[in-house]
Amino acid sequence: MAIIKKKIWLEYFDAIASGKKKFELRLNDFDIKEGDTLILEEWNNKKKNYTGRKIEKKITYVFKFKPDELTFWSKEEVTKKGLQIISIE
Repeated sequence: MAIIKKKIWLEYFDAIASGKKKFELRLNDFDIKEGDTLILEEWNNKKKNYTGRKIEKKITYVFKFKPDELTFWSKEEVTKKGLQIISIE
């Protein structure tokens, strides 16, 4: 099991810390698997510094994809309407 540290902007940190946000959308530029630990370090994007707050989360599911691999919708639909991620309990 790996430990991965990533920056997270203030408004998203608060949503995760409160338990409201139960997902994370990230560029697939690092390896992460179920069972890994993700440490999110709050980052003030305006001041360009860390706030000192951190939160640790266990990874329970990872869904990786590339936009052109999505077969549910046409590229035109995705470009026109965009995508949304829905958190469920």
